[in-house]
Amino acid sequence: MVSAHIESVSKNQISGLELSAASFLSKLIELDQHNLTARNFRAAATSIVLMENLQTAIFGGGCFWCIEAVFDRMQGVTSVESGYMGGHVENPTYRQVCNGDTGHVEVVRVTFDAGKTSFDELLDVFFSVHDPTTLNRQGNDMGTQYRSVIFYTSEDQYREAKKKIDELTAARAWPNPIVTSLEPAGKFYMAEDYHQEYFANNGSQPYCQFVVAPKVKKFQQKFAEKLKA
Repeated sequence: MVSAHIESVSKNQISGLELSAASFLSKLIELDQHNLTARNFRAAATSIVLMENLQTAIFGGGCFWCIEAVFDRMQGVTSVESGYMGGHVENPTYRQVCNGDTGHVEVVRVTFDAGKTSFDELLDVFFSVHDPTTLNRQGNDMGTQYRSVIFYTSEDQYREAKKKIDELTAARAWPNPIVTSLEPAGKFYMAEDYHQEYFANNGSQPYCQFVVAPKVKKFQQKFAEKLKA
């Protein structure tokens, strides 16, 4: 059952966003109540609401440089982190993951403001910028680390992702079956620093020009209304 998977997620996997909100509340309680003006209280309450609007989604769809560059440009997305998930080795390195020794997938952890965009909209973008019908492969990138996968963080995300796949299948969006797997989120390992914002920092590199840039361009053309200002 999906609920069993969710319950099995350890406390260490709880989003830092929740911890930030808890820390914020603790600080609020520590304040001298006589000095806490109505204006300050409203500002504090607004901050808490904004924190609670933040959610995370985790996608694997080929090289994380590509997916990161796309979601970086999406309205409502507050941060995108490249990393690894789904394997059996602690603290995997890029070399280990690329060699297929750890079972991890290259993923991006997307933090988004649910008041400005939705998980469903993230799914639309995700399925538009990678091929979900090629098993363990995206273009010339081959290996289980490049497989198409959605690591859901809640039962709602599981249901939405499954519904989206069912809709795309019924619409025959692709001639071949969708092989994107739905798996409960496990421990996220941040990729090495040089992988973060790779396209932004290495846009002239050949791989970026021939593989990443076309995906970014496709997103910009198809989802112009979702671009950050």
